[in-house]
Amino acid sequence: MENPLSRLGALMLMTLCAGVISGEAQENNLLPQPAQVSPREGRLAITDSFRISLSGYQEPRLRAAAQRLARRLARQTGIALPDRSEKAPSPAALVIHCDHAGEPVQTVREDESYRLEVRTEQARLTAPTPVGVLRGMETFLQLVDLDTRGFGVAAVDINDRPRFRWRGLLMDASRHWMPVPVIKRNLDAMAAVKLNVLHWHLSDDQGFRMESRRFPELQRLGSDGNYYTQADVREVIAYARERGIRVVPEFDMPGHTTSWFVSHPELASAPGPYVIERAWGIFDPAMNPTKAELYAFLDGFIGEMAALFPDEYFHIGGDEVNGKQWDHNPRIQAFMRRRGMKGNHDLQAYFNRRVLAIARQHGKKMIGWDEILHPELPKDIVVQSWRGQKSLAEAARQGYMGILSFGYYLDHILPASFHYKVDPMEGETAGLAEEQKSRILGGEACMWAEYVTPETVASRIWPRAAAIAERLWSPQEVKDVESMYRRLARVSRQLEGLGLTQRSSYGPMLERLTNMNDAAPLKVLADVLEPVKSLRLSQGHR
Repeated sequence: MENPLSRLGALMLMTLCAGVISGEAQENNLLPQPAQVSPREGRLAITDSFRISLSGYQEPRLRAAAQRLARRLARQTGIALPDRSEKAPSPAALVIHCDHAGEPVQTVREDESYRLEVRTEQARLTAPTPVGVLRGMETFLQLVDLDTRGFGVAAVDINDRPRFRWRGLLMDASRHWMPVPVIKRNLDAMAAVKLNVLHWHLSDDQGFRMESRRFPELQRLGSDGNYYTQADVREVIAYARERGIRVVPEFDMPGHTTSWFVSHPELASAPGPYVIERAWGIFDPAMNPTKAELYAFLDGFIGEMAALFPDEYFHIGGDEVNGKQWDHNPRIQAFMRRRGMKGNHDLQAYFNRRVLAIARQHGKKMIGWDEILHPELPKDIVVQSWRGQKSLAEAARQGYMGILSFGYYLDHILPASFHYKVDPMEGETAGLAEEQKSRILGGEACMWAEYVTPETVASRIWPRAAAIAERLWSPQEVKDVESMYRRLARVSRQLEGLGLTQRSSYGPMLERLTNMNDAAPLKVLADVLEPVKSLRLSQGHR
C-alpha cells in the first residue's frame, strides 16, 4: 500500500524544485573543501529505502554515528528512513568501512583521512580510523542536494585529509556562563565543519567555572553558582569524543586569577580580600611564584583535573601578567635579586617551569599563550600565538610547537573574509625551513565572552568559524572568497538543523526590544548598522 506521506513528499519536492536551476544543484557546496574532488557521471538517489551499513572494524561510537547520520538525513530530506539493519534484503545505499581502531584517547596524531566514492547504485565511505569515518560522514551530508528528481548525491570521488592537525575553537565560559547544552550545540557544529579541538576556557578574573572536590571553595565562592560539575565535564568529553573532538581545559595562571583568590587569597602576590571581577580588561592580581605552598596547591588541583580531562594537553594560559603586584612586593623583589632575574618575564618563566614539572608529573603536556615563550622551557610545550605570525615563527625557530589564533578572534566581529585570509603558513612563517614549519600544528578560532550571552554566542561564532575551519582543513590554495561566502551561507542554514541559533534568534531578540510590538522598523535599522570592530589585536587579548 502506498504511503500517503510519500505522495505528499513528492508533491512538496515538485513545488520546492520549481525554482531550482539545474546547474546550481551540481555545484560543489562542500565546506571545508576536500583535498581532492573528482566529479563522476550519475547520481545516487535518496529514497525511503536508503540504508546504511557498517563493515570492517566496529565500535559503539561508529554505530551511534551511523544512527545520527540516518536521523540527520531524514530531517534534512523529510524522508522517513528505515533503521540500519545488517540483515536487510537489499544492498545498503551507503557502505561505511573502517580499517581499525583509533587511539584510545584521541590525540593530535590521529589519522582523520577518508575516501568517499559515490556511484549511481551505492556510495562507499572508507577510512583508517573511526575519526576519519566521522569526517567523511559530514562530507556525505553536505553533498546531499535537491533537484527535479528529488534528493540525491552527485557521483563523485573524494580523497580527503586535513592540512593541519590542530583545528580548534576556544569557548570562554568564565566571562559569561555557557551552560552544557550550549557547549554541546557548538560541538555538533564543530564536527559538521571538521574542527577537532574544543579549547574550554574555565577560569578567569570573572569566574571559576569548574568543580574541584579537593578545593570546593574555588567554585563555591568564585562562580556565582554557575560552574560545571565533574559529571558535566565527563558528559561533555564523552559527547565530544563521539564526534571526534578533543577537549583541552584552560585554567589561566599566574594572571587572570582574581576568581581563585576570592577563596584562596593566600595564593596571591598581595593581601586580600578579593571579589569576583565584574569588569573587563587586564587586572593586577597574580599568583605569587615565590611561595612553596602555591605549588603544593597547584599540584593537588592539576592532579585532580588531569584525572578528569583525558587529553594529553593542559592549558595554563600565561597571558597578560602586568606584574604590578610583583613589582610592589618586597619579598618577591628580593627573591628575584637572589636568583639573578632581570625582570618579570624571568619570574614568570620560573613559575612556568614549576607548573610544567607538575603537569608532567600528572602525565600532561603544557600549552600556553605566547607570553610563556622563554628559551629555558623544554621543547615539548605548545605556544599558542595570539599576537601574530611573528611570535609563531619565533617559537618554531626555537624548536617549539605552535598554533595560531591571531586573526581568528571571533569576538572582534570582523567579516569572514578577514579570518579567511589569515593563514598559519603565511607572513612571518612563510620563510621557515620545512622542519620548522612541521612544528606548526594548526590554529584556533577564539570566542571570548565579555560581550556575549548563551543566547547570542551562536551568532558570534557561526558561521564565521566555518571559514576558519576551511583555512585549517583545506589545501592552502583554496582562497576564493566569493566561493567561500556562497558555501558559507548554505552551511549556516545546515547548522540551524543542528540546533544552532545564529539565524533564528535575531527576530525574537528584536521583538523583545520593541516590547513585542512590530519589529520591522527596528530590523531595517539593525540590518544597515554594523557593530564596532577591533582591528588591532595589540589593543588587548581579551
